[in-house]
Amino acid sequence: MADLPIGLPIAFLAAWGCSLATPMAADRTVIADNALSYVVEDLEIKLPLADVPGDPVRGELLVRDASRATCLICHDVPIEGEPDPGNIGPPLAGVALRYTAGELRLRLVDPKQFNPDTIMPSYLRTSDLYEVAQEYRDQSIYSAQDVEDVVAYLLTLDEL
Repeated sequence: MADLPIGLPIAFLAAWGCSLATPMAADRTVIADNALSYVVEDLEIKLPLADVPGDPVRGELLVRDASRATCLICHDVPIEGEPDPGNIGPPLAGVALRYTAGELRLRLVDPKQFNPDTIMPSYLRTSDLYEVAQEYRDQSIYSAQDVEDVVAYLLTLDEL
């Protein structure tokens, strides 16, 4: 995958696109996107998207990786030594106390399910996105395994 351009968060979000507003999830919805199927039930993707359990160490590296879409652009993440955290999205300290793995997974895959007006991009989906730059079309930011690794890392953030 090509490196992401460095720039303002809005430019980043515009380059990768955001999902078009979708209706709130019904009790149970089966989604097929990016050669991957998953079930959204009660606003969660309860089952892991990959066969290998998530690795929180690799997840932290992904969260910090500016070449792949660092979460630090928009979120204050409690990582020692990371300067200039974002303040567009909510702080991620204590996120494991607020959300289940399934809720975090859905927030990464389709944040519009929670907030149709969010500017947070989908990190996995490749369809029904808005204004994706040509060079990034049909590419996801993360793989299914990357999503699992990031979820595993976020679940370690259990202190406020």
